[in-house]
Amino acid sequence: EAGFGITPSQTVGPYVHIGLTLEDAEKIVPSGTDGAVDVTVTVVDGNGDAIADAMIEVWQADEEGVFNSPLDPRTGGRATAEGFRGLGRGMVDASGSVTFTTLVPGAVEVEGQDPEAPHLKLGVFARGMLERLYTRLYFPENTEANAADPVLRLLDESRRGLLVADQDAAGYRLDIVVQHEDPTLETPFFRI
Repeated sequence: EAGFGITPSQTVGPYVHIGLTLEDAEKIVPSGTDGAVDVTVTVVDGNGDAIADAMIEVWQADEEGVFNSPLDPRTGGRATAEGFRGLGRGMVDASGSVTFTTLVPGAVEVEGQDPEAPHLKLGVFARGMLERLYTRLYFPENTEANAADPVLRLLDESRRGLLVADQDAAGYRLDIVVQHEDPTLETPFFRI
């Protein structure tokens, strides 16, 4: 007879897409929202091949650095499903990419620490992974805030740039590299 305890992690199977996405779930704000930007995340393996069945989740603060959650004491009664949701989920296409429509978040105040630079929290799911991978996307225009960010400072300085998005006319872009032979080229992931 098996006792009660923690259920072990299970491999994400080929059916990860079924029931986990809703139409427009990659729109953290409605299209046409003032200040909206596109953020494209691409997931590749160590050979540079697209991981074409990955699912990406985004969780972020709003432009004032406040999370759309009743767990954030600064939210008050403002948490809502309308307008800025603060949470997005998207399935990548055959190229391993998914584009989110969102707002650039503000810095997040953390009691007793330096503020966290504006960032998106990213969760990566894909077939064969026992647990989701957690990482972050930082914005390139926030050079000083990124340098002071307490989470980025946990990484060797040479690897911090792997979490800073590139910016062009289409918006922001970040490549997530999973299981690269050279650990200095693999995207940094965090234990939560």
